[in-house]
Amino acid sequence: MTLFLQQVIGGLTIGGMYAFLAMALVFSFRSTGVVNFAQGEMGMFSVYLAWQFMAWGVPFYLAVLLTIVVSFVIGGAVYGALIKPVPASAHLAVVGVTIGLFLSLNGLAQYIWTGLGKSFPSLIKGEPIRFGGLVVGLDAVSVFALLVLTLGAIYLVFEHTKLGLGMRAAAEAPQQSRLVGISVTGMFLLGWGVAAAIGALAGVTMAPRLTLSPDMMLTAVIYAFAAATLGGFNSISGAVVGGLLVGVAENLSSTYIPFITGDMRIFVALVIILVVLLVRPSGIFGKPEAVRL
Repeated sequence: MTLFLQQVIGGLTIGGMYAFLAMALVFSFRSTGVVNFAQGEMGMFSVYLAWQFMAWGVPFYLAVLLTIVVSFVIGGAVYGALIKPVPASAHLAVVGVTIGLFLSLNGLAQYIWTGLGKSFPSLIKGEPIRFGGLVVGLDAVSVFALLVLTLGAIYLVFEHTKLGLGMRAAAEAPQQSRLVGISVTGMFLLGWGVAAAIGALAGVTMAPRLTLSPDMMLTAVIYAFAAATLGGFNSISGAVVGGLLVGVAENLSSTYIPFITGDMRIFVALVIILVVLLVRPSGIFGKPEAVRL
């Protein structure tokens, strides 16, 4: 029983990291209607920025704060420069642009910082907390604290402010939003900026565990897509729950199913995506779209 509970705790920890990246994916989708396939690489690039700030002598927490701000600006700039010029109806073209951005950021990171792994400090250092035979690392505490704060802030802004209402309206009905005076382009720029900032938080929480490298997010983003699919691409809280469930499922599967080890752990995420798309495409918390015939 102790082993089972310890694996659940470990799964919740890594699942919290997946939840951050899934939250960024869902936020960009809900606020702009675009699924950003480069979200993981944007998060990876953000962590390299934090590492570079620290290499220049900036204290760790200030470097993380600066990275979040810079990532917000870069996210908005990426939307304005690469996504906005593409017609909204050209869905495949938008997908192609985000995949191109994915490859470009990966190559640029390798060019600037090389492909060698770099160590990145944890948000909180210290001895783990022990409850009988169970061990809870401080990384888990920091991840969950950040998750609660981030989710709470997003919920308040997105659901209870005029700004959040404007962002949702711009994503769901851009033409009607323009008629009532909402700056659709401004809302989209803001949405991508916030998603990039959340992605930076995802990268900062994952880097100490995964080791900072250009390929750091290649696998993590698949788990994040599984989390967003499971929770529902139009539910931010669903992305968080989905991330936690995916993390626990991955950890328990690798512990109790003999052939799921190493690289085979990704099989769990792929199965989750397939099953959800077949059984409930809108996800656990997502709302099915009504289509008028």
